[in-house]
Amino acid sequence: MKAVRVTHLVDDTTAGGVMRVIDHMMTAPDLTRDAEHSLLEVRRNSLSAGHLKADVIISHLAISWRLMPVLAALRTLNPRARFIHVEHSYTRSFTALNVRRKRRFGALLRASYAMFHDVVAVSTAQGEWLRTEGLVRRAALHVIPSCVDLTAFRALVPPVGPVRTIGAIGRLEPQKGFDVLIKAFRATRNPAVALHIHGQGSEETLLRELAAGDPRIHFKGFAADPVAAMACLDAVVMPSRWEAYGLVAIETLAAGRRLLVNNVDGLTDHVPQGATLIDAATTTRWQSALEDLTAAPPRARQVGSAYSYEKQFANRWNALCLSCGRKTQYLAPV
Repeated sequence: MKAVRVTHLVDDTTAGGVMRVIDHMMTAPDLTRDAEHSLLEVRRNSLSAGHLKADVIISHLAISWRLMPVLAALRTLNPRARFIHVEHSYTRSFTALNVRRKRRFGALLRASYAMFHDVVAVSTAQGEWLRTEGLVRRAALHVIPSCVDLTAFRALVPPVGPVRTIGAIGRLEPQKGFDVLIKAFRATRNPAVALHIHGQGSEETLLRELAAGDPRIHFKGFAADPVAAMACLDAVVMPSRWEAYGLVAIETLAAGRRLLVNNVDGLTDHVPQGATLIDAATTTRWQSALEDLTAAPPRARQVGSAYSYEKQFANRWNALCLSCGRKTQYLAPV
């Protein structure tokens, strides 16, 4: 059987979660057995993509008004391809915190998503938001949680004893809520506990100022080797203000580390696999959660989650991509 040709469209190839997911899609044996994957960087607001030799075109692009002519041109120039969009960015909490003109934003999403045959939500929570807000036609909406290869994380030796090293991993941007975390951690009094912050971003100066004077807080820079960074941690915390899914969460659970997450968006998806949900994103609540975490008695050695994130990811994407031979038609707006 001829392999299905899949082209991934990106507008930002800097290191991060989206590129790690795409790399996994392009290299995982279960996803490359019957499909040939390629990557195309689309310059933002450019019509340069043109005609593509692809059966399936997967957009990982950031939806915007300026992108709409690009999407329309791609549809016109590739009439036989199946178009799929993966929504890596927008969520209920993102919209509540960042969008002033919400009706206009909803119109943008509806019009943009209508240009695709399929729209993929990266978490159950995000998919429910897209459905309940009427942003995507029910028949076009799919939920495929993001994934990367977790083999090396599962191979890590699980920590033994009480939690003494807590990690926060991600871009140092307002989204991640590390400002709240630092304030909460500073309010704790256990001198034996350390906070390791892995990442870079525009808030680094601010966060360092918030942490100044507390020798327990360490800025580790960008985690070029996520597995090595995880190996040094007993637990990971994710106080994000919004989060479509959170790859760090599945890496933490696969490594057998304790995980605390804010009660927002896709972070709630990780509770069934062992994450602890923090129900209020306040300094006081996070201080209490950190104190409970570090005061808990030592637990028996625990292996990482046996849940097969990779298998679920491959099965769902294969079902979507390999079905591209069926007749498709343009999707009318919701």
